[in-house]
Amino acid sequence: NKECDPDDIASAIRTVALGRRYITPQVAELLADSVLGTGDQLPHESLSERELQVFLRLAQGETVGHIAEQMFLSVKTVSTYRSRVLDKLSLSTNSDLTYYALKNGLIQ
Repeated sequence: NKECDPDDIASAIRTVALGRRYITPQVAELLADSVLGTGDQLPHESLSERELQVFLRLAQGETVGHIAEQMFLSVKTVSTYRSRVLDKLSLSTNSDLTYYALKNGLIQ
């Protein structure tokens, strides 16, 4: 990713060139969590900070365009966050987001 040290990238390239797989420690942890489960963690607790911000704004009835304007993001970026949130929470509509947020005490 963008934050990787150049030495890590070079090491990854050498590993892959040898025909082996390379996984960063962060990705390995995510894979382990997904295989082993995250315990009692609620689905919304797996959202990134930005995804949670977009989720809460959508749940309160804000439009994608308004969120983009207020957060200084493009509409496409906010739409991408919305899609990720819906996927991670296994929901399909903004109404579902609102219901989930109310049910879990995230909004009033």
